[in-house]
Amino acid sequence: MLALAFLLAASAVNLSGPPPVEAAWSMLHQGGLNKSASRRAKAILALGLIQQDSQAEAMAEQALGDPSDTVKIAAANALGHIGIASVTPKLRKLLKDDDLVLVLAAANALYELKDPAAYKVYLNLLTGERKGPSLVKSQLRQLKKRRVIEQMAFETGIGFIPYGSIGYEVWQHVMNNRNMPILILSTQRLARDPDPKSGDALAGACLNKHWQVRAAAVSAIATRGDPALLRALVPLLTDPSDLVRYDTAAAIVHLSEVKRKPR
Repeated sequence: MLALAFLLAASAVNLSGPPPVEAAWSMLHQGGLNKSASRRAKAILALGLIQQDSQAEAMAEQALGDPSDTVKIAAANALGHIGIASVTPKLRKLLKDDDLVLVLAAANALYELKDPAAYKVYLNLLTGERKGPSLVKSQLRQLKKRRVIEQMAFETGIGFIPYGSIGYEVWQHVMNNRNMPILILSTQRLARDPDPKSGDALAGACLNKHWQVRAAAVSAIATRGDPALLRALVPLLTDPSDLVRYDTAAAIVHLSEVKRKPR
């Protein structure tokens, strides 16, 4: 039924014409303004798939001022993956925040941007010394709880879920399904395999019944950077999962930019 729904959605789109980049950007902008903090976070996080893009960077940077910590965490993660270093001063300010998850998200983004300020946070966590941004004892005690660590691994972008920060919603589903981590990890690892069969497999994974696997497939296709796989993404603009829809929109923008660049 899911495959049939996607095929029907694809039939409504003119796949022979240019990819729906405008619709993709519109979806991301609307998601970033949604009244639901969860949806804003998902839309902002998806921007991390659009690397070295000034429009994506501006949207994610603006989201650092969102009243929701969840959205700010998503913005920090996205900025780390977008990869524009001019945002580092704002990320450094987040290192002074009281929310440990937000601090770690900012540190992870700074690490991705090769900013040495990140090392002070990791040194603090490793030694418990108050060098650089200080972490109170109650925050450090959280790190001794396994489930908290596992959850934060997703929320700060250091887990195996593509681009992290999709939080407890994904973490809970993955941990309750023994095969899910294997499917997601395998999908990720195929992203950089040049064999065309891997590209076909990723396109097929876009039809998987689990939305978490479809999200991983979208991320892997974006990482692969093959515009030929755009056809597999277009039906996912109408996916039942809002997270998959936002990631798909960002992936379409990214692959469309790759397609325009001279080889």
